[in-house]
Amino acid sequence: MAESNKMKEMPVNKLMVQMGIPMILSMALQAVYNIVDSAFVGNMRVGSEAALNALTLVFPVQMLMVAVGIGTGVGTNALLARTLGQGNSKKAAKVAGNSLFLGVIIYVVCLLFGIFGVKAYISSQTVDTEVLEMGVSYLRICCVISFGIIFFSLFEKLLQATGRSLYSTIGQVVGAVVNIILDPIMIYGIGPCPEMGVKGAAYATVIGQVASAVLLLIFHIKFNKEFEHGAKYMKPDGGIIKEIYKIGLPAIIAQALMSIMVYVMNLILKFNPSAQTAYGLFYKVQQFVLFLAFGLRDAITPILAFAYGMRDKKRIQDGIKYGLIYTIALMILGIAITEIFPGAFATLFNAGQSREYFIGAMRVISVSFLFAGINVAYQGIYQALDGGVESLVISLLRQLIIILPLAGIFSLFVRNGQMGVSLIWWAFPITEVISCLVGYVFLKRIRKNKVDALS
Repeated sequence: MAESNKMKEMPVNKLMVQMGIPMILSMALQAVYNIVDSAFVGNMRVGSEAALNALTLVFPVQMLMVAVGIGTGVGTNALLARTLGQGNSKKAAKVAGNSLFLGVIIYVVCLLFGIFGVKAYISSQTVDTEVLEMGVSYLRICCVISFGIIFFSLFEKLLQATGRSLYSTIGQVVGAVVNIILDPIMIYGIGPCPEMGVKGAAYATVIGQVASAVLLLIFHIKFNKEFEHGAKYMKPDGGIIKEIYKIGLPAIIAQALMSIMVYVMNLILKFNPSAQTAYGLFYKVQQFVLFLAFGLRDAITPILAFAYGMRDKKRIQDGIKYGLIYTIALMILGIAITEIFPGAFATLFNAGQSREYFIGAMRVISVSFLFAGINVAYQGIYQALDGGVESLVISLLRQLIIILPLAGIFSLFVRNGQMGVSLIWWAFPITEVISCLVGYVFLKRIRKNKVDALS
């Protein structure tokens, strides 16, 4: 079956598997090489502790750059898929072109921050001169050469919108491999390459991102033949940009909320450094499991958006059903692995004094994966069916409105010696269950107003 027809004709359950597996593998790989990055930096001969601290400080800005790139890509993805579903190739060309125009604007902002704002940002969080120097060096490199991650995020979504997720995965794999190969060479100084420490980690990261972006650009031009390409389509169109961000802005905010949540949780756990470290380590495991749900969501959104553009009620209903079934299956697998092997993960990270807290977090927070995964799937469904506001509300509930006050209240009991640290971990399952119930109400309403109304 021709690629241009499969979004229209292939059974939804098979299409979701075909599109979803590459994206799930891609997201899993992303999580794995983030862990590998930290491991290489943590094993530096000199200054490893300061280096890990520096990477922690730059994390919110890195996440924000990714958030804006991915969010713009999510809006482009859904709008492009829907436009192609309507058979409007002229508008599709403008959607793709305007997304690349937005990519240029985003890069210019990141570049200016990299040149003028990095030192002030890092200085606000530390007085340690070694950490300050490492943090500024790392973040400046990441911002100045941020065009790699920005345009990778956009080209990835342009390929996913046309059902060519395999090519976006190839780009992701190439970038990851380049990063993993260059990390030890540039950090430790192997062969002719001098030892660069944290700077080496930054250069390895951005070179991998640029390699991915260039490869996906080639794939986009070569395979996305459903619409025309060219600089003329990059001329800004206010209406199209508004449509992109109507869908994409909630995704940007959702991604940005992740870094805010991690930052505030670190503040809440500041009274117990071991618990704080344990949460940081667990977050890597949590990312790995939830990235599987995010990968499947990236298949759900274009499939549903395309079907919505076609006004195909049956394909929309199938997309919702199989999207939720496959997500639940993945999350059950994630729970099983984390509940059975918490000790193995603790050993992998060399948790040390934080081991007990880390295992406790694994036991409790892992329960939330099932409901967290469903919430992620809900958000993919909402975004495809013009439910950007609903998606935003779920993000706010999960990562701000419920979780942080609840964790803060629980921490008071822990600090007073009335309860153990595990009480704080229970804030996560409680939050996800409540958000899931709200998400179900939203889904019923969207089904009634958007899907059932179709002829």
